[in-house]
Formats: sequence, structure tokens, C-alpha cells
Amino acid sequence: NLVKKYCPKRSSKDEEPRFTSCIAFFNILNELNDYAGQREVVAEEMGHRVYGELMRYSHDLKTERKMHLQEGRKAQQYLDMCWKQMDNSKKKFERECREAEKAQQSYERLDNDTNATKADVEKAKQQLNLRTHMADENKNEYAAQLQNFNGEQHKHYYIVIPQIYKQLQEMDERRTIKLSECYKGFADSERKVIPIISKCLEGMILAAKSVDEHRDSQLVIDCFKSGFEPPGDFPFEDYSQNIYRTISDGTISTPKQEGMRIDSKTTVGKAKGKLWLFGKKPKPQSPPLTPTSLYTSSTPNGSQYPIFSIEPVHYCMSDIKTGKPRIPSFRSLKRGWSVKTGPALEDFSHLPPEQRRKKLQQRIDELNRELQKETDQKDALIKMRDVYEKNPQMGDPSSLQPKLAETMSNMDRLRMEIHKNEAWLSEVEGKVAARTDRRHSSDINHLVTQGRESPEGSYTDDANQEVRGPPQQHAHPNEFDDEFEDDDPLPAIGHCKAIYPFDGHNEGTLAMKEGEILYIIEEDKGDGWTRARRQNGEEGYVPTSYIDVTLEKNSKGS
Repeated sequence: NLVKKYCPKRSSKDEEPRFTSCIAFFNILNELNDYAGQREVVAEEMGHRVYGELMRYSHDLKTERKMHLQEGRKAQQYLDMCWKQMDNSKKKFERECREAEKAQQSYERLDNDTNATKADVEKAKQQLNLRTHMADENKNEYAAQLQNFNGEQHKHYYIVIPQIYKQLQEMDERRTIKLSECYKGFADSERKVIPIISKCLEGMILAAKSVDEHRDSQLVIDCFKSGFEPPGDFPFEDYSQNIYRTISDGTISTPKQEGMRIDSKTTVGKAKGKLWLFGKKPKPQSPPLTPTSLYTSSTPNGSQYPIFSIEPVHYCMSDIKTGKPRIPSFRSLKRGWSVKTGPALEDFSHLPPEQRRKKLQQRIDELNRELQKETDQKDALIKMRDVYEKNPQMGDPSSLQPKLAETMSNMDRLRMEIHKNEAWLSEVEGKVAARTDRRHSSDINHLVTQGRESPEGSYTDDANQEVRGPPQQHAHPNEFDDEFEDDDPLPAIGHCKAIYPFDGHNEGTLAMKEGEILYIIEEDKGDGWTRARRQNGEEGYVPTSYIDVTLEKNSKGS
């Protein structure tokens, strides 16, 4: 019952445990199940060989004991009958003796009486002789009965009763021997399962030894590896240029675009006080740079370069600490750590780069396996068609054409899917390589890209973790505004419902309330932002993970 209670009912391979500690636990459960099976064998053996045998033998013993006791009662009853016969004959002999004695006294009295007639004397004499004869007969009968009783009594106490007691003793000895055999059978039933139980215990020990903490740690690392790069060094911002600049200096430096700088108090928002795994995130010495704060910094030679400040490592650590619990119970731990993100996208752009690459590779492998199955099915159909063409009596070749056409269509569809996913995979791998090159060159050029992966890496778990800004245009700071100044508004391709509220403090974003309905005018391009419009015409970008999108079929892909 314990094994059935704690063994999971897995319906797919995705739910199989991956951690060695969980695998060891399930192996121990399996061994415990075998152990319990051996205990059931012992119980069945005891039920049939010990308990059942004892119950049957006990019933036989009761019958035999009842028979012996009945024989003893019969012998006692026969002895009592003999004693009664002897006692009756004794009493009769005693009575006849008294009667004879009275007859003798009467005869003597009449014989001595002178007045008595001769006839009376003769009559008394005859009566005396009769009583004397009857007393002698009763005496002989009493003697015979006494002799018979004494013989039966001797036989009863020296032969019959000892024989009955002997039979009862033998019966009890057999009962004792049977108990001994049952005791031995109980021990034998235990001893038979000891080798198998020992193997079960050895299996439990091996399962315990198979736990590998380093492998489990590596599984966690592989599960949560995001592919984000750590934040780079803060660039040096030279505020002393204006001090040393002379009036006669003809160099016209590009003025700082103050309009693009966003107040840190409004942009940091919830991320400012967000906790990460090791407590509060240490505050930087320089003014905090928000995920969407795009501004230009001047170098000593007057050149400018854009700086993106997003802290992916901090985001990931705070995501583990403050996000929705990724391991709500041991039951989720046994199935492997599942990263629950926002609404799943077809290209997995809601996942970090490394996780996205793994998912795409898995999907490509699955599609290749499906394509191989369809290819094998096509070859089989073609062979069957050739056989039908050569032997028409076996079947109609034209009946296979619909199935063959369907298989070819499935193969074309699978090839398109594979090509599309391979393109996404190439894009991810290319961006990872580009990030690696940028990381090596950042030590020289101080071009630090501190961002949650754009557009592939953008993802979020809940409303408290969204601190990103909308897509930025690097070419010209006013290009983004020009999109909203277009005279012809973009047609709506669907609608969405806000799952979480969004403040929309950043430039180009659109604030929304929970449950608000908006029009979709531009799909998510993979950066985690969707362009939406209110009924009053106000447009802006909203986080894709904050909304539930419904696209119109006739407008999808336009």
C-alpha cells in the first residue's frame, strides 16, 4: 500500500524523474515492493502450511479425543452395570437368608410346642427347606456375580482404562509433534525468502550509493541556464569636458539627448527594491540604469555610443527568489524542474537563449523522427502500389493514391516546420556567438550591452518581474516617435485581454488595467512586446506575457 501510494502514475516520459536522488527513491520503492511481495509469500505459506494445517489437525484431534472419551464412558457404564447386578444379587441373597432364618425359628418354635399338630410341624419344616434352598441358590448367584464384577473391575482398571489413556497420550504426542513441524515450517518459510530479501536490501543500498550530488547540481544548472551574459563594467562618463572647453574651440560636440534620458526614479520602479538570491541587490555607485534607458555617453574624443543597461544575472537570481515558486512541492521536484513562463510561443522566444536553443533542438529532433516515419510509410506505400500494379488481383493501385498524397503532404509540412525551426535555431546560435564577440570586445571599446536577451531572450514569469522597455530604434532617436505620427493607423489584426496591470511609465509603452480589452495592431516580433491600441486611438507597446492574445484568422500574418 505504501509503494502504491508514493509511486507516481507517470503518463509520459517527460514526467520521469531526472535527479539521482529521486531515481534512487523510486528504485528503493521498487525494492520495497519486492520486499513486500516476499512478506506476502511468507504470509501465504503460514496461512496454508502453518495455520491451515493446524486448524485441520485440530479438528481431527477433537474428533479422535471425543471417540476415546466415549469409549471410556462406555467402559465405566459397563462396570457400573456389573456392580449393580452384583449388588442386586447380594441384596437378594441377604433377604433370602433372613427369610430362611425366620423359617428356621418358626419350625423350632412349633417343634418344641406340645400343642402344635404334626401337620403344622411338617408344614413349617417344608417351609424351612424351601427357604434354605432359595438362600443357597441366591448365595451361588451372588458369588457368581461377585466373581464377574471383580473380573470386570480388574479388566476395567488394568486393561480398558489404561488403553484409553494410552491412546489419549499418543494423540497428544502426535499433536505436539505437529506443533513442532508447524514451528519448523514457519521458520522455513522465513528462511526461503531471506536470499531474495537480502537482494532487495542490497538493491536499496546500491540505490542509495547511486545518488550523485554533482550530477543533480548539473541538471539544475542545465535546466536554469539562461545564456545571459553578466553585466559589463560601467563606462566612464567625463563630466569635465565643459570645464576645459574654451570659447574659441570650434569643435561642435553632439549635444546630449536629454529627451532620451529617463528619470531613474520612474524607470527603476519595482526592480529597485527587488530581492535576489543573496538578499537585496547591491546598489551601484552611479545612477541606476533602467532596462529601457537608452542614452548616449560622450567619450573624451567627442564620440557617442548607445548604452543599454539591463542586468540579466540580477533578473535571473531575483526571478528564482521572488518569482512564482518553481518547485511548489516534492512532486514537482521528482518530475524535473519545470520552468513555467508566460504564454508559450511557437518559436520559444519567451525563454532565455540557452533554454530556447534546447527547446528548438528538441523540436527539430522530434520533427526529424516524424519525417522519418512518414518517409518509411511513403516507401511502403510505393512498394505496395508496385505490387498491386504487377498483380492487379491483390488490390487496386489507385486506392493507395489518397493515402500517398496525404503522406507526401505531411512530409512537406514537416520539412517546412524543420526549416522554420532550424532558422530560429540558427538565429539563436548566431546571436549567442555575437554576444560572445561583443563580450570580448567590450574590454576595449567599453560597449556594454546589459540587457535581457533581445528579442529571443525576453521572457517573464509574473507581473512583478517585468521591468523591460519597448523595442528601441538605434538609428535615430526620433524614428520611434515617427511610427506613432503616421497619418494612416495600422489595421487591427486581433484583440487581447490584459492579464496583469501595466503602468506604462516608459516612453512608447501603453498603460493598461487588468481585464482591459485592446486591439492588436502588430504582433510580437520576438522581443517580448506587442503593439496595441485602445478604442480611443492611443497606441503603444505592452508586454506580451501580460496579455492573452487572440488573432483573427483572416488577418494573421499580415
